[in-house]
Amino acid sequence: MSKNNGRPSAKKEKDFSRKIYKLLAKDPNKSFNYKQVAAAFHVTDTKGRNEIIKELKYLAAKQKIEETERGKYTVIAKNDYIEGVIDMTSRRTAYFVSTELEDDIFIPTNNLNKALDGDRVKVYIYNRRRGKRPEGEVVEILERAKTDFVGVIDVQKNFSFVSTANPKMYTDIFIPKNKLGNAQDGDVVLVRIEDWPAKADSPFGEVTRVLGRPGEHDTEIHAILAEYGLPYDFPVDVEAYAQKIDTEIHEDEIARRRDMRKTLTLTIDPKDAKDFDDALSFQKLDNGNYEIGIHIADVSHYLKEGTILDDEAYNRATSVYLVDRVVPMLPEVLSNFACSLRPHEEKYTFSAVFELNDKAELVNQWFGRTVIYSDQRFAYEEAQHIIETKEATIPADISLTGEAYTVSDDIQFTILKMDALAKIMRKKRMAKGAISFDKVEVKFNLDENAEPIGVYFKESKDANHLIEEFMLLANRKVAEYIGKQKKTFVYRIHDEPDTDKLMNLQTVISKFGYSVNFKTKQTISQSLNQLMVDARGKKEQNLVDTLAIRSMSKAKYSTDNIGHYGLAFDYYSHFTSPIRRYPDVMAHRLLQYYLDGGASVDEEVYEDKCNHCSGMEYLAVNAERDSIKYMQVKYMLDHKDEEFLGVISGVTEWGIYVEIVSNKCEGMCRIREIKDDYYTFDDKQYALVGEVTGNLLQLGDEVYVKVKNADLVKKQLDFQLVGTVKDDD
Repeated sequence: MSKNNGRPSAKKEKDFSRKIYKLLAKDPNKSFNYKQVAAAFHVTDTKGRNEIIKELKYLAAKQKIEETERGKYTVIAKNDYIEGVIDMTSRRTAYFVSTELEDDIFIPTNNLNKALDGDRVKVYIYNRRRGKRPEGEVVEILERAKTDFVGVIDVQKNFSFVSTANPKMYTDIFIPKNKLGNAQDGDVVLVRIEDWPAKADSPFGEVTRVLGRPGEHDTEIHAILAEYGLPYDFPVDVEAYAQKIDTEIHEDEIARRRDMRKTLTLTIDPKDAKDFDDALSFQKLDNGNYEIGIHIADVSHYLKEGTILDDEAYNRATSVYLVDRVVPMLPEVLSNFACSLRPHEEKYTFSAVFELNDKAELVNQWFGRTVIYSDQRFAYEEAQHIIETKEATIPADISLTGEAYTVSDDIQFTILKMDALAKIMRKKRMAKGAISFDKVEVKFNLDENAEPIGVYFKESKDANHLIEEFMLLANRKVAEYIGKQKKTFVYRIHDEPDTDKLMNLQTVISKFGYSVNFKTKQTISQSLNQLMVDARGKKEQNLVDTLAIRSMSKAKYSTDNIGHYGLAFDYYSHFTSPIRRYPDVMAHRLLQYYLDGGASVDEEVYEDKCNHCSGMEYLAVNAERDSIKYMQVKYMLDHKDEEFLGVISGVTEWGIYVEIVSNKCEGMCRIREIKDDYYTFDDKQYALVGEVTGNLLQLGDEVYVKVKNADLVKKQLDFQLVGTVKDDD
């Protein structure tokens, strides 16, 4: 220690002051004296205690802390301490995200202080002066985002470690011998973090479930669900409760409903659908208008509030659609039978019935409980055939039964008229600024063992749009009916896109000759729609579609109605899929409650429920994406020796991402393994640049690749760059 007026050197002074300040800041409501500070730092000598007294007085003079009573100090609350969420990178560093800040704050590795990805934390921010990049340090973990993790266990003699495939999880988990359960070395397991001792490098955990051996199909699918905290079976008591529900149709219940069993009604769904949420009824009225009923499974008739079944449905909040299975929100007795609007069966429904004229203008509307009889089930392909050919005969190759058949004149007219009305509604919606994201979906043909034997793409056609437009109409009008009464409701909201994200989109698409018109909200929507049209069928279509979707805000549930930007609706809700979405169940209950004259419900209670449902939807979407990635990797395992044409879909300092044109599988060509030159990353051109040749590998370039490595556990593909299309010119 130097003799600079009895004070330590500048660096030591700063470090010691910071340590004392951090100690007080961790418990801002507590007062500390020098003895308590000394005990915290294990200082026992007189010289050290005197130094602490000096530092406490120094911090008080700097107005960092204050002396609340003689010899006792507490931290002065400042907005340098901010609450928010940790967003980990794959490089063991993080960013701190808070609604109180305009920009995210960088958190170096040594300042994480045991915080993990997604944790809610309190952070101290340094260097808030102009010209310096602010950094943060986690001073308190307020709430763990998750405590359950999936990984592979490494069993040693007296202990074990679990390492995860998640690149954002920067530490393994220590498992004491008595917390191992029946896990064997190399098993994929689910572990729960129980403690993270102060001096331990890794958190301590317990194995709660053995999922199986790495690479096995069921193991990996169950691991995906477990990673996001999603269940794959129902508790025994919930299943037992569901089995006891009375699912019969009773005359006294029919008497309380609008009876629409004699009105022509049909369903149009995917070929492999098992649960049918919605049906459409159609009749031409004497005045020349058309009455179209949107009939939705009356799940709330069976799903009663306060039951264990309702609790389970709320906790799940959504069905999860993985590549080889559906994890339903409701037990099968309801989702596939009692609530499913199956053909030639009477069903209880909740309906929105509209009178439309030939211009698809709304003349009248009615909402309420009904009973229906579905006259026929159609697959999208069958309805599409009628729309495209105007013919009544369905050929065998697209028929659900595998045999050709002919529909009645009434059904043929119904489908064609509803299609015509839907096209008018869609055109009006687009004219008002709605954005059409018809992104190609990747689907797999699976054999009996769930092995992928082929890839195909699902695109929306007129039959899909027919159903979509009438579902949108019901969702919009239900929300508008309640919204105009100023009563609490569950809305599906979608904010305007972030300008910075749109500018980033503009930077990328300009390389393909496209642009976004930023003049007004209307011109942005119109130019985005035109972008989708112009890119359709081009090599860059999937890249452009993906980037355009990412530039949008995320839709979510809320009681605060700000409208739906993407659909160009002032009012919008989810009403049409209660078998697979809990917010739709809430919408049904609230609508009936208000139809019965009920007063507005507690907004705060429903906002909490909305937040929960939005959160569960986010987890389900991520699980669905991971299952697709897993199946893509599995598919490519059998195609290692083949050469594929791909498009560069991403460029980073560590390599290029390539999406194969024929199957949409994406993998990385690492920069160090591209052998024809020494490449460096140019962020202005979104390109890798060869230092000797000047070759550019840019977004959208076509290249040839082979599979170098396929990792089922990490769900990653590594490609070898074989050549570029430019090489062929």
